Amino acid sequence: MLKLKLNKFFILVLLVSSYVHSALPENISELVEESAPAVVNITAKKEVSQRSTFGYGGIPDEMLERFGIPREFREMPQQKKEAVSYGSGFILKDNFIMTNFHVVEDASEVIVSLSDRREFIAEVIGVDPLSDLAVLEVKGKNLPSIEVGDSDELKVGDWVIAIGSPFSFDFSVTAGIVSAKGRSIQNNNIGNYVPFLQTDVAINPGNSGGPLFNLNGEVVGINSQIYSRSGGYQGLAFAIPINVAVDVADQIISSGEVSRGYLGVRMSEVDSDLADALGMKKPYGALINDVEEGESADLAGLMPGDVIIEFDQKQIKFSTDLPHVVGQIKPDTQAYAKVIRDGQEITLDFILGELPVNNETFIPAKVQTSSDPIGLKVADIDRDNPSMANMPDGVIVSRVNPNSPASGKVNRGDVITMIQFKGKKYQVFNVTSFNQAIEEFSTGDKVAVHLIRGGNRFIRSITLN
Repeated sequence: MLKLKLNKFFILVLLVSSYVHSALPENISELVEESAPAVVNITAKKEVSQRSTFGYGGIPDEMLERFGIPREFREMPQQKKEAVSYGSGFILKDNFIMTNFHVVEDASEVIVSLSDRREFIAEVIGVDPLSDLAVLEVKGKNLPSIEVGDSDELKVGDWVIAIGSPFSFDFSVTAGIVSAKGRSIQNNNIGNYVPFLQTDVAINPGNSGGPLFNLNGEVVGINSQIYSRSGGYQGLAFAIPINVAVDVADQIISSGEVSRGYLGVRMSEVDSDLADALGMKKPYGALINDVEEGESADLAGLMPGDVIIEFDQKQIKFSTDLPHVVGQIKPDTQAYAKVIRDGQEITLDFILGELPVNNETFIPAKVQTSSDPIGLKVADIDRDNPSMANMPDGVIVSRVNPNSPASGKVNRGDVITMIQFKGKKYQVFNVTSFNQAIEEFSTGDKVAVHLIRGGNRFIRSITLN
């Protein structure tokens, strides 16, 4: 019996092994041979300033201080030093080369090296920090170019190949699969506008800016970041989809800058409790916490408490999906959105604005929104107090009872402006209207509380005792 089980096990192992090997691409060598000439190594030189505090023959600063030597005499003037960093890139078309912004950031000189050992001084013609992309131009003849694919056609599990220069080892090749699509990575606001491809392709410092190929030899992404606790590859690599990159490159080449659509909203995820409180069958979409007055969302009639589930015919499963979609639409473009409001699906028509250069310019609208009721004491807003004179209608939280439903969700000083339950909205103007709203609910009801904290608007769910 044991022998039979062992035989079955080994047969299974052989079958799995044969399947894996059959699934491995056989044409990698041909792909590399055809595509490698258009892949480039990038050397970026920059000047950095250094100030030494060892101006007395290497004597430690602490000892000099002990002997009473003034700091101005201990410190040497700032000195310019040349720093060199390395990355990868590829020739997109004509003489234009794509790479990551962080590869050439603040560079005083950029040198591009081809696999045939030709070298060129490159000009940085434009950068886009929000997507971490840069476009370079070189003066050369008969330069090879790369074939561009369609990153939207990629599927999780598809094989992909990277060519780059990790740790300056030129034109190294690694392979793996697409692990996920549409990843958001919060890194200097980059992830807000880039739906990253996640792969398990071995990527290390120096690979940044290099191409990610499908098995047809087409570029489908630009290797940009790794997730690592050690600084080296740990199985998580992220690439910018080529569809995003080409759009950015075309804008840079044609106008020298990149413009993106803009709604003017603050948003958050819809969890199961909020979905129940908002009258939704399941948690999905982007929950609107606040709307910027005078911007596209405000003009279209979008309201706090609305949930966007589709925008420009693209499904919005998570709140992070919305910036990806909106950011790829040109300003002044008309777009439609499906929205859940008061438990019902409606359609809104938007004319997109343009994303500000500094996306920290969000100005809250006069509409109220925020988070969390029961187990707290509230008070009317004192309009005679100069610090409260400009607050919107609502109640201010004076105490949050420990271990109450509101504990950990509402803070002392929060302003509660509205409560939602099963698609119905209860506007809070004062303590009286707050108490009247609370009386409408029963134990176990999940309500969505709108609040303002530190000038920002939030929506939180609370299950009432």
